[in-house]
Amino acid sequence: METLRFLLRRAGGERPGRRSYTIYRNMEGPGGEGAGGLELKVAEGEEQTLAGDMAALVTLGPRDRTKALTYLVLSALLIFTVAFLLGYVALRGSCPSCAGLRGDLLAVVSDEGAAEESPVPGPPLYWADLKEMFQKYLREDSIESTIRWVSEGPHPPGSPRMDALTHKVLESFTSYGLDRAWTDTHYVGLQRPDRVNPNFLHQLDPQGNVLEKLPLEDPEIYCPYSAPGNATGGLVYANYGRQEDFDVLGQQGVNPQGHLVIVRVGQISFAEKVANADAAQARGVLIYPDPWDIPQDLRKAGLSQDRAVYGHVHMGTGDPYTPGFPSFNHTQFPPIQSSGLPRIPAHPISASTAARLLSKLTGLAAPRDWKGRLAEIPYRLGPGDPGFRLHLQVNNVKTSTMISNVFGSFEGRFEPDHYVIIGAQRDSLGPGAAGSGVGTALLLELARTFSAMVHNGFQLRRTLLFASWDAEDFGQVGSTEWLEGYLSMLHLKAVAYISLDNAVLGDDKFHAKTSPLLTSLIENILKQVDSPNRSGQSLYEQVTFPDRRWASEVIQPLAMESSAYPFTAFAGVPAVEFSFVEDARPYPFLHTQDDTYENLNGMLFGRLPAVAKSVAEVVGQLLIRLTHDHLLPLDFGAYGDVLLQHIAELNPYSSELKSRGLTLQWMYSARGDYTRAAEKLRRDIYSSEERDERLNRLHNVRIMRVEFYFLSPYVAATETPFRHVLHGRGPHTLRALLDHLRLLRAAPGRFDEGHFRRQLALATWTLQGAANALSGEVWDVDINF
Repeated sequence: METLRFLLRRAGGERPGRRSYTIYRNMEGPGGEGAGGLELKVAEGEEQTLAGDMAALVTLGPRDRTKALTYLVLSALLIFTVAFLLGYVALRGSCPSCAGLRGDLLAVVSDEGAAEESPVPGPPLYWADLKEMFQKYLREDSIESTIRWVSEGPHPPGSPRMDALTHKVLESFTSYGLDRAWTDTHYVGLQRPDRVNPNFLHQLDPQGNVLEKLPLEDPEIYCPYSAPGNATGGLVYANYGRQEDFDVLGQQGVNPQGHLVIVRVGQISFAEKVANADAAQARGVLIYPDPWDIPQDLRKAGLSQDRAVYGHVHMGTGDPYTPGFPSFNHTQFPPIQSSGLPRIPAHPISASTAARLLSKLTGLAAPRDWKGRLAEIPYRLGPGDPGFRLHLQVNNVKTSTMISNVFGSFEGRFEPDHYVIIGAQRDSLGPGAAGSGVGTALLLELARTFSAMVHNGFQLRRTLLFASWDAEDFGQVGSTEWLEGYLSMLHLKAVAYISLDNAVLGDDKFHAKTSPLLTSLIENILKQVDSPNRSGQSLYEQVTFPDRRWASEVIQPLAMESSAYPFTAFAGVPAVEFSFVEDARPYPFLHTQDDTYENLNGMLFGRLPAVAKSVAEVVGQLLIRLTHDHLLPLDFGAYGDVLLQHIAELNPYSSELKSRGLTLQWMYSARGDYTRAAEKLRRDIYSSEERDERLNRLHNVRIMRVEFYFLSPYVAATETPFRHVLHGRGPHTLRALLDHLRLLRAAPGRFDEGHFRRQLALATWTLQGAANALSGEVWDVDINF
C-alpha cells in the first residue's frame, strides 16, 4: 500500500507524506485453535487516505492518469502476490485441507510422533526420507511382545480366546488412530471332531476283531473336512503322497486300491495328498511327520515323537459348503458343496504311531530316497501280510460357526477408492507362534508404524487396508469368504494383496510366492534391505548367494496352500506371500501343539524378533511404493514373457495339432497383441505429464486390472472358482490344455478332440481378451488375427 501511494503521488506531482503499513496474522478459530482465518489490517496516515489517493487519480490529466493507472495495476498484482505467499506460509502448517498443495512433499517430523509446527518450512521427504521415517518408527520389541501373547495357547475360530484376540486387534486399530476400524462377520461351516464319538484307529485280526487300539493325539489334532466314515484295509507306504510317488508304486506293481495309504508330511499340501490317494482308489489316508524332515538340532532338543501335525484336506479355499457364495447370514445357500471335498477319510498320526505301523509292512523295499529316519524301520512298500488290516474311523461333524475378520484403514488422498491390502491369519488350532503369531504381530506393528508416519505428514495416495483373517487354518476361509462377498467390486478397487502368513519359518533362505506383476518391484526392494544375519549384505545378496537362481528358487509361483493364492487365482488381484525358511528343511512345529514362541525363537537361535523385523522392512517398503507412487509400480509387461513360456510348452505337439487342422498361431498372435499393448501403454506413460492426475488415474486403472484380465469369463465361479488361466485350477487353464495335449502320446484313446478344440478356443480368446483390455478403449484395439 505504501508503494501504491508513492506511485500515485509521483504521478500527480506530490511528495510522499507519512508512512503506512500492513499487518498479516493468523486469527484464532473456535476454542482457541489456530488457522481460524487471515486478518489484514491497514494502518493509515492521518493526512493521506486511500480515498484521497483515488480521488487524486481521477483529477489527473489523461496522460498522467494512464501512467498512474498502469502503476496501480502492477502494484495491486504485486501486493496480492506478496499477501498470498505470506498467507500460505502462515496457514500451511495448520490447514488440513491445504495439504494437497504440497504434492509429494511431507511435513517436518518430530521424535515424539506428533506433527511439529514450525514457522520455517521443513525439507521435502523423498524415497530415502520415507525409508528413514519408516525405520525410525518400526519397533522390534513390539513385534516380539505381540508374538508372545498371541501364541500363549490355542485360539481356534469361535473359542473364547479367539474372541479376546478379535477385540484386541480391533482395539489396537482404533488406538493407533486409523481412519476406520471395523469387523466383518460370516457364518461358515467348519468341521470339528465329535466329542461324544471320537475318531479312532484300530488294528484288526483276519476275523475283524480289534487286536490293538493305536493312539491318536488329542482330539484337536485332526484333518478338517475329511470325509466322515470308516476305512478298512491293508496299508501301503506312498512317501509324500505326490503324483510321482503313486506313479512309482504303479511301476513297482504295488496297487493302493482297497487299502489305506500312509504318507509323510511335506512337499505338497494335505489336500493334495488325499486327492492323489483318492484318485488311486485308496480307502483312507494316514499322515505322519518323519524325523528325516526335521532338522537334526531340533530332534536333539527333544521334539516329541508323539506329536501329530494337523491340516485341512479341502482341495480349495473358503467355506466348502457354500462354494462361490459369501457366507453372510442373509444369503440363501443352494444345496451344493465344493467338488474339492475328499471322498475318503484322512487323519494325522504321530511319528511313533507311524513307526509301529511301518514296522509291520512287508513286500518290496522302498526306493532309497523314500527312506526316512524312523528307528529300525525297513521302509517297505506293503501291503504285506493279508492278515494285517487297519480300521480308521473319522467322526468329524459340520458345525455352523460365526467368524469375524477385523479391518482397519488409512484413506488415500488422491485415489481413495483404490486399495492396497495387507493381511494375516489370526486363528490357530495350536499355539500358532509361526502360524498366526508372527503374522498378527507384523500386521499390528505395520499399522502402528504407518499411523505414526501418517500423523507426521506422510500422505497416502491410495487407501491402505489392514485385514486380520479368521478361520484360515481351515483353508483361507475368512479371506475367501470376504473375497466372495465383495468380488463384484474388488476388481475395480484392489491394487495388490500382501500376505504376512508363514513369514518366519527359519532364517536361512528367503522365498516370495508371487504374481509376476510384483516380481521386479520385490527384487528392487530386497536390494535396499539389509540382511538380518549377514552383516554388510543386502537381503537380495543373501538370498541369491551362492549361485541361487532368482527366477526359479527365490521367486516361486503361488500355490493353493498359500494364503495369497485366492486373491490372484479367484479374484484377479496381484498378490505375494513372503517367507524366511530353513535350507531344504521345513519348520517342523508348524500346525502342531509345539508351535510355541520358545520353539520358534530357539530354532532361530534367539533371533526371531530381528528376522521378523526384516520381513516388516521388506513389506513396509513395498507398501510405501504401492500407496505413494504416482504410477503403480506393477510390471504389467511381465505376462508377455510368462505367456511365451507357457505357449512354448505346447510347441512339441505342433505336428499332432497340424494333422488335426489345428494350430497354435492364434495363441501366439494373442500373446503378441498383449506385448504390443503393454509397450504402447509404457510409451503413453513415459510421454505423459507426471502431474496430470486424470492421466495418472487412467493409467493406474489399466495397470491394476491386468491380473483380472486373465480370469476366464467362460467358467462359473461357483463351479470353477480359480478362474485364472495361468495360476488357477480347472479345464480352462493353460496347464489343463497341456495335460490334455500330452494324452496324444501317453494315452491316445483318452484324447477328446472336440473337448480339446473348445479348450484351445476359449483359452486363446481369454488371452486375446487380456490384450484387448490392456489396449485401453475399444477404438485403440488392433487385433492382428
